[in-house]
Amino acid sequence: MAFLKNAWQQLRGINPFKGDVLPSRVHLFERGQPCRPFPNLFNFKTPLRIFEAFYSNAKSEDLSARHNRYLYVAGMPPVLLTRDPAVIKSILLASGDKPGQFDRDTMPTAGIARATGVNSLLYANGAVWRRQKKMAAKPFGKGTLYQPEEFHEFEQTFRKTIGDRLEVLRDAQKVSGNKVSRLKIESEILPIMLEMLVNNFFGGSVEYTELRERYVPALLSLIDHMITDTVTPRLYALHRLFTGKNAELRRWKADLEELTDIALAGRNNGSGLWKMFKGEVEDEEALRSNIRVFLAGALEATSSFACWTLSHLSRQPDLQEQLYEELRDIDVYNPENLESAVLLNRCLNETLRLTPSLYFFPRKATVDTWIDIDGHRKMMIPKGTTIRLDLWNANRCDDFWGEAITGFPADMYAPARWDTLAQKGVHPKDSMHFGFGYGARVCPGQFLGQLEVGLVVGAFIKVFRFKAVTKTTGVRAGVTTKPDDGVLLDIELR
Repeated sequence: MAFLKNAWQQLRGINPFKGDVLPSRVHLFERGQPCRPFPNLFNFKTPLRIFEAFYSNAKSEDLSARHNRYLYVAGMPPVLLTRDPAVIKSILLASGDKPGQFDRDTMPTAGIARATGVNSLLYANGAVWRRQKKMAAKPFGKGTLYQPEEFHEFEQTFRKTIGDRLEVLRDAQKVSGNKVSRLKIESEILPIMLEMLVNNFFGGSVEYTELRERYVPALLSLIDHMITDTVTPRLYALHRLFTGKNAELRRWKADLEELTDIALAGRNNGSGLWKMFKGEVEDEEALRSNIRVFLAGALEATSSFACWTLSHLSRQPDLQEQLYEELRDIDVYNPENLESAVLLNRCLNETLRLTPSLYFFPRKATVDTWIDIDGHRKMMIPKGTTIRLDLWNANRCDDFWGEAITGFPADMYAPARWDTLAQKGVHPKDSMHFGFGYGARVCPGQFLGQLEVGLVVGAFIKVFRFKAVTKTTGVRAGVTTKPDDGVLLDIELR
């Protein structure tokens, strides 16, 4: 019956949404589209272009219809894409495990679930998700990480890890005799981030060389596999069978299992985060699934965050010097010092706004659902609707982040826009970039991620001046977004 109803509405051109905020319809084939507005073999490696296709030919629509677009074909439920921050916020607040709330749409993470397990905080819904969330709350919460005793221990071990790696870079440059060295910083950041996760946070013990040469390449290859396995699982399975790639896949999965074992090894003696992990675990495999997801996901998200920040700063030497002056005398990154580093926090916020690691959030309507928008507008989202909350384009839209509102164009990296908003009395909750999500399904690792990236960026600026090699940097998008040049920099010692 649902199929017939959808097909009838589609043929007649009836908008299935109701309320004050009505999305406008996008068609499969329209002039000016950069690609078809759905993932397929020809475009799944460029997901940002798929989102861009939704907004083609929407300039003539009114404000709500321009930023909220839906696809409605073949008797299937509608697909809603929104870059309207007010709608994004409302849907995130209405997500959870209560009756009638939005579930996380698991389709975009199907490949991740097949590689890491289905009972993870990332993939699960309902009561399973609620149990995983409760299990993660204690070790990841701000109230735990920012307790003076615990924070000092984490900050000290993280800072030593970063300091050791930057010292190696410093020594290599001195030995070379060159004033300026050219390298891709992403390849340096990835093993640093994995070392902090495995050795500092989980209390494991893996040599840096093994992390860099074995585990990082295995995780990156496995992440790429997850993306392809999500979009074209059957065709990809045949491809692996006929090309012998299954042997490589088994090796990558074995490496992830070994890394998971190492992360779990400190559980018996309470090292790393395990001292904060209380109570019995009902499902040991779910615990392993969460660690697998965390190792791969946190590596992706934190390295993306750090890479983008350094990439942006590489084209703003004056801003680098201002940051250096702010950070030069900070030797301990305790909560008070981190809070006092106003410019550093502005830069990190601007990075999350302009180039968020997670560029969209997937949701699904479990019933016909009315949402309140801005407290006075409403939208009814039909049951079964696939929802894509488009952070990337929401944060780059002048209607929401442009010069009239923030003092700077939306597509410009300008940390000073946060001062402009503060001077206007705009509360942070009214100018959200959603970099770590919002509502019940907010990223549990946000405080750990902010600490790690703040330490990496701060330490790098205190040691090096750096400049981008290319005039502009594009974006490559998969599970997260990253600079497409690997953050190619010319660096010199201060």
